[in-house]
Order: sequence, then C-alpha cells, then structure tokens
Amino acid sequence: MRKPVRTRVRRFWPMRLAAASTVLALLCCVPGVSAGPAQPGPVRFNRDIRPILSDNCLQCHGPDKAKRKAKLNLDTREGLFTSPENRPPVTPHKPDQSEMVRRITASDPDEKMPPAKTGKTLTREQVALIRRWVEQGAPWEGHWSFTPPVRPVPPSVADKSWVRNPIDRFVFARLRTEELHPSQEADRRTLIRRLSFDLTGLPPAPAEAEAFAKDHRPKAYDERVEALLASPHFGERMALYWLDLVRYSDTDGFHADNYRSVWPYRDYVIKAFNRNLPFNQFTMEQIAGDLLPNATLDQKTASTYNRLNRTTEEGGAQAKDYLAKYAADRVRTTSVAWLGATFGCAECHDHKYDPYSTRDFYSFEAFFADLQEVGVGKPEPVLLPDEQQAAELKSMDAELARLQSVLDTATPELASAQSAWEQSLLSQPLPKEGPWHSIGPFSAGSFAAAFKTVFPPEAEVDLGRAYEEGKLKWTPRPDWADGVAHNDLMGENAANYLFRVITAEKTESLNLSLGSDDAIKLWVNGKEVLAHEVQRGVAPDQEKVTIELQAGENRLLMKIVNASAGSGFYFNAGLGVPDNILIIVKTQATERKPEQQTELAKYYRSTAPSLAATRSGLEATKKRRAEFVNGIPTTLATVAVAPRPIHVLPRGNWMDESGEIVLPGVPRALGHLETSGERATRLDLARWLVSGKNPLTARVFVNRLWKMFYGTGLSKSVDDLGTRGEPPSHPELLDWLAVEFVDSGWDVKHLVRLMVGSSTYRQTSQPGPGMRERDPENRLLARQSSFRLDAELVRDNALAVSGLLNDAVGGPSVKPYQPAGYWDFLNFPKRTWEADHGQADGPLLPEDHAPHARLERAQRGLRRLRPLRHACTSGVSPAASSSEAALRSAAAPCAKSAFDTVAPASSGVAVASASIRGLPSTPHTTARRRTLPPRSSAYAPSGTWQFAPSERSTARSASAAR
Repeated sequence: MRKPVRTRVRRFWPMRLAAASTVLALLCCVPGVSAGPAQPGPVRFNRDIRPILSDNCLQCHGPDKAKRKAKLNLDTREGLFTSPENRPPVTPHKPDQSEMVRRITASDPDEKMPPAKTGKTLTREQVALIRRWVEQGAPWEGHWSFTPPVRPVPPSVADKSWVRNPIDRFVFARLRTEELHPSQEADRRTLIRRLSFDLTGLPPAPAEAEAFAKDHRPKAYDERVEALLASPHFGERMALYWLDLVRYSDTDGFHADNYRSVWPYRDYVIKAFNRNLPFNQFTMEQIAGDLLPNATLDQKTASTYNRLNRTTEEGGAQAKDYLAKYAADRVRTTSVAWLGATFGCAECHDHKYDPYSTRDFYSFEAFFADLQEVGVGKPEPVLLPDEQQAAELKSMDAELARLQSVLDTATPELASAQSAWEQSLLSQPLPKEGPWHSIGPFSAGSFAAAFKTVFPPEAEVDLGRAYEEGKLKWTPRPDWADGVAHNDLMGENAANYLFRVITAEKTESLNLSLGSDDAIKLWVNGKEVLAHEVQRGVAPDQEKVTIELQAGENRLLMKIVNASAGSGFYFNAGLGVPDNILIIVKTQATERKPEQQTELAKYYRSTAPSLAATRSGLEATKKRRAEFVNGIPTTLATVAVAPRPIHVLPRGNWMDESGEIVLPGVPRALGHLETSGERATRLDLARWLVSGKNPLTARVFVNRLWKMFYGTGLSKSVDDLGTRGEPPSHPELLDWLAVEFVDSGWDVKHLVRLMVGSSTYRQTSQPGPGMRERDPENRLLARQSSFRLDAELVRDNALAVSGLLNDAVGGPSVKPYQPAGYWDFLNFPKRTWEADHGQADGPLLPEDHAPHARLERAQRGLRRLRPLRHACTSGVSPAASSSEAALRSAAAPCAKSAFDTVAPASSGVAVASASIRGLPSTPHTTARRRTLPPRSSAYAPSGTWQFAPSERSTARSASAAR
C-alpha cells in the first residue's frame, strides 16, 4: 500500500470534452506530437522522427541489450547510420538505399517492419515523414532533454506593448507563427484570486480583493506578488507539491501502517521555500545534509528525505527483501523528482527506451548504501533538540555520569560490606520446596474465558478432592524438577493448576523465574502476585517475580492456561539473587576470574544499602531524562555508516546475489563523477544533480513550476522527460527558463516572479472564438488555463472564508475528520480513527449537520496543511473525505455571515457561495432562498448547496474565470 491517490476537485467549472477531431487539431499544431500529414518545412528528428521510433521500433531495436534484435539500436547515431553488415538503416539523402525505408515499405510480411505480430503499424503519413527526413539528409539530434540547455536569444516581436518579460517574447512569437493573438488581461478580482491561490493556496481576504480591484497603479500587481511571496503560506503552497513528489507521509505504509514522526522534515521544506533557500542547496541538504561539514540541525532534518520510504515491522518479513525494496524506492524517487527520469524501468532489465542500464540502476542505488537502517522493524528516530533542550540534555547526562561513577567506584567500605553480604548468603539456607501436585484440564469456551474463569482450585486447594464427577483429581508430580521446562500439560482453551508448599525458617524474599505456554497466574498464600494473559511457547525467565515468604508453610498455586496444541511451564527459585551471582559467591575469592569479580561487585552495588540514595537519584534522573526526551521532536534523519555492498540483482531478485558488486555512479549516458579515485558519496551525487554537467535538473524543476501556474508543463509529461515523454511545446522557452534559473543562483522566487509577472500568466482563461476547438488544452498559451484546485486547497478555501481556518504554520500533524470505519482495514493493532480537537472545547463533528448547531462554534481553529498523511489507505481518499467534512463544517458559519449581511429578499446561500469563489455579491449571483430542513437534509448528497437549474448556469459563468 502506498500514499493515497489525491482526489482532485474542480478548480473551476469543467470544459466540455473535445471531440476526437479537436484533439487531432491540437496535435497537429503542437511541436513534438505528430498526428496527421507532416507540416511543410524541415523535418526535425526529435520532434518528428524520434516519437515514431520510440512508439514502434525501440522495444526490439533500442537500449535494452537483452531484448535487442539483429544487434540493431535505432536510439543512437551509430545505430542509425552504421551497420556491421554494411547495410546501414539510414543513408542520408538516399531513401531508396536506406534499409529502414525499404523495410517499412516492404510488401513481404517477412520483411515488413514493424512485424505484424507486434500489433504496431506505421501510417502512410509516418512513412512519408521518415522518407522526407532521409531525403533532407537525415539530420540527427541527441534527445532534447539529454542535451545541456543553452540560453537562446528571446525572439523579437513587433507588438512590444504586450511583452512584460522574456517569457512573453517566446509565447508571442509562437502565437504569431500560428497566426493567433494573446487574450486580454483578466479582470482585477480574478487576478488577485488567481495569484492568492497559486502562491499561498488561500483565497484573498475580502478587503484585500476589494482594494486590489480599485488599485490601478502600474506597480500594484508587482507589489501584490511580493506580498504573497513574503507570506508564510507561500512555503506551505510550494511544500504541497514537493511533499507529494518525495512521497512524504506520517505513517510507514506497509503492514500495520504505524505512525512515524517525520513532520520536522515537512516544516523544513516549508521554511526552505519561505526563506528562498537556493534550490541547489535545498538539493544537497536533503540528499546529503548529514554529510555536510558542521551540519546544522536543519540540514540533518533535511536528510530525512532519504528515509521517507515505506517500511515494515511485520514479523515474518525478510530483512534483505525489504532492504532491496527501500533502496529501489530511493532510486525511483530521486530520479523522478530531480531528473524526470524513469530509472525504475531498469531495475530488472535495461531500459527499453532510454539509455539507462540495469548496472546504472544499481550504481545509482549504491549512493544510498551508507544509510543506517533495518530491513524489518521500527526505524530508529533521531532527536532534534533546540539549543535550550540540548543544554538541558547535556546537564542531565553529566548528572547521570556522575551518579554512575559513584556506583562504579570501589571503596574500602564497600569492599568490607560486600564481604559480609557474601558470608550471609553462604550461611543462609534455602527455603524447603515440597513436591508439585497438578490438576486439570478445566475447559472453557475460549482462551480468554479459560484465563478469566475462577475454577474450583482458585477458591480452595484440597488435594483430596475430585472435580467434574471424579474425572479431575490432584496428582502428585515428584518427577517435576525445578529449572527445567515441562511440556506435558493437556487441554485446549483450558486451565491446569499446579500446587506446592514452600517452608521457610524465617520471613524472607524468594526470587522466582517462571515460564508458561501460554498464559499464567500465580498466588502465594491466597494473594495473587502475577497475572499475564499471553500466547507463547514456554521458556525460562519469561516472568521474574519476587515473592515474600512467611515463617513456616507457604502455599503456592500456579495456573497455566493453554490456547491450543501442547502446554507447559518452567519454575526456578533462588535466594533473592540471580543464579550466576550465587555461583560466583560460592567460588573461593582467590579462584574468581577478574570478570567474575567485576560482575559480583557490580551486582552488590545495585543492592547495597549504603548506595540506595545514589541508585534512587540515578533512577530519578533517568526517568526525568526520558520524560524530557519525549517532549523533543524526532525525525528519521539520515545517519551514515560504512556502506554495504550493492550487487546488480538479476531480474531484480533480492535472493540472487550472483551479479557484480557496483560502486556509486551516475548513468553513463549522463556523464560521470570526478572523485579522484575515491568512492563517490551522496554529497557527490547531490552536487552532480545541480551541476552544469547534468542537463535535466533545472529543466525538470522549471517544468513542474510551470505546471503549477499554467495547469500543464511545457512538457506535459513532468515525471518523464525521456524518450517516451512529450517534447516541450515551447522548447526554447523551457531552455531559457532553465538557464535563467541556474544563472540566478537557483533562485526559486525569482523564477516564480518571472512566471506570474508575465502577460502570459495574466491573460483571461475565457477562450476566444474557435480557440477551444483549435487548442483545447491551451498548449499554445493564447489564454490562461482553467484547471482543478488541489483537494487540500478546496478544504482550506472553505475553512478560510468561514472563519474556521487556523493558519498557524508547522508542528506535529493533526487528524482531521474522516468517515466512520476509516481505519477498519488496519490490523496489528486494530484502531479507531479519532479526529483531533480544535482550539476550543472540541472538534466540529461531521454528524452535526444542522447549521444552528455550529454557529456558536464558528471560530474554532482547524489546521491547514497538517492533516496526517497516510502511506496507505482504504478506497476512500483522505483528501476527499477530509474536505467533505471540512466543507460541511464551513458551510454554516459562512451562510450565517451571508444572512447577517444581506437583505431578506436575497439569499445568504448565494452570497456565501460568491464569498467562497471570491466574487462580489450581485443580483446575478443570488440563488433561490431555501428553507433549511433540520440536520443533514439541508445538504446536497455531495455536501454542497444546491442551485435551481437557471441559477446553476449563472453560478457556472460567474466562477469560470480563473
């Protein structure tokens, strides 16, 4: 199980689905996607030919050596233009002499490519395109994303009035090529709403929206951008995207899906974006923060990234299996997040489309071989004390060291007292233990019932009495020796009783070592001294208890309860000291080994009356320290150890270590690391990721950021910039932004300013005549896009406009409302979800549907961004269900506010709806006034207010503009 799929909620009213012909029209006008007759002009290999080869040829004639047919690789220049048989696939300018052209046009089924059995067929247009490319000289290009970006010169444009920064130059030039014009600027209210959601994830306050709508100063927009970038919520908005990318969750994912404390990492990410930490430093701190010289607490916290993978505590799991899973997860996550690369496809075999080998996969994995971790078990957290907490810990540790030193220091007084104590042990006789008697089994309906039921021996031990019509009698067991496990008790879901008399000459203590299969109870002189309901096999020292004996006879009764199969017990007694200590005491002092003398002295000091105050102080300080530590945040920060060997696993099989051992390295197609012959580290990897030698990282980040603000990346496949990914719609713009990002010092806020400050961003999202048909996905950017708001932001929006939002940033995660039974699928242990309380006297329970039940509690704070993230979940999305409950909580306060501020003739519901959308209250946005029935019937099935048909269309038009 993994982190739940985010349910996305419509940001604005959905566009009508385009017909197939409309999609075809878009494909024809966006570079990199061919779907029809080729455009006139030069044929580009990356734009026009590579996608055809990738879709139809590379599975058999690509990077995967194991699956490669005829030793032919069409993914490289050498493979296309040379051949060992002197019949190269492509002969430039000579299509009739090119083997590729001959084979794709062959009529003989045995000659034709691709073969019919593959189910792939080239269209006539694709065949014609390949022929034209060969006729034009077959110019070859390396894959666009593997080529280092070079800053292109922004194109000149005739209409400079629309251009605010270089982004607009690239977009405008492309629009003119397509004989299109940009759209007009959106209205002021739409712009501030757009900016607020994009940069903070929250709606603008009504007063801010009103002021911005009236402020037409040239600098007003830029000032608003700066204010939003300075908001603490900017970091939250950026963190939403990043945390999804690096698989952040507050639970461990596998098996029981238990909680783990990693929220300090989430707070680090928020803080990093807020203080505009350069992205190259952001990268190094996450991948190798623990390896940085004099690493700070923040940098160590950042290294939690490496341990955000799912882990298991399942007892039957194989540690090596899960260590392999954890390592592979880090390769996948890192390659996707920073490189937009699908390294995961090379875990079991060479990548079939991109130049990544299986050896590359495991060489990349070897960077993370130095992480301290266990394959199965709870991951060890790392304390994150602040300066004051660290000083307090240091003080307590010093006190513990002082007290321990007192206990460990030998003195003449202690030596004398120890000698006297040893003599008393030697002269003290052991209590006399009588023979065992047993009776049973007494059966019950279940194991638990057998443990709880008071059978007759518990009320009275009468060795001459029989039970259950004479079937059960007390039986002497002189053969049962102490210090040996006995496994001859009978009965399932049943209890057996064991009894003996112990005679002591005086009042004294007696140490017992006990074991049982399964549960056990113990009484001494009628007083219960032990009860442990457990299922286990018998073994020594499972229970250790000290009993107090009175002078004379002492009656000891033991109950052994069995669940199934065989049953047994273990019993041993001693003079208040462990057996190993008694052995040393009985050894002559002159014959004791040094280690025995040390062990004996240590034990005596643990009981010596003269050191009681020291022991008490030590225990009190340990307890105080443990309680203090419980209040210190922890996270799964990386701790480096000696790296373990990493093998290439044939077919990804963790049990097969026949593959070669590899050292850390980057994919050969992307270069190599210079480490002066030393083993490369995670810090070397991090530096390479943000170096000029890596062509991918800057492009990948820019592309994802573009998607945040425009709905679709310049390359639509943001997680795959490889051969199977989509070429960018504006390649020069993507490269310009990537180079600008690096040259700015990896300044994230600078990049954001450029994107949201452009005229391209400020356009209305309303399409002009014919544009929805011409460009349904808005890849040409002739308008702004309409797209869905993230589910977390839907929830935050509703809470914000209702006055329920607690906008405090950071701290431990909280549990929002979830539907009943949300945790029913979890076991080990079974749990029930309980929502956390707000700032006042309790949570706003989702079952309190009636608006009047909430009005007095409208100001309770519900946290944003901090809902507990699950690594696994049931079929219900937490984001969806949490938002649903939050919307219900928000509806009544918002409606009350609306009813209090509008005339009776209009509807508060519509005013509330307009408030949530950031729109003015006008007669055109009012809905029919409704009488609110009691409780949940006041809500639509989806938890939202209902509009009459005519009003619904009005509401749609009012909210369509982004």
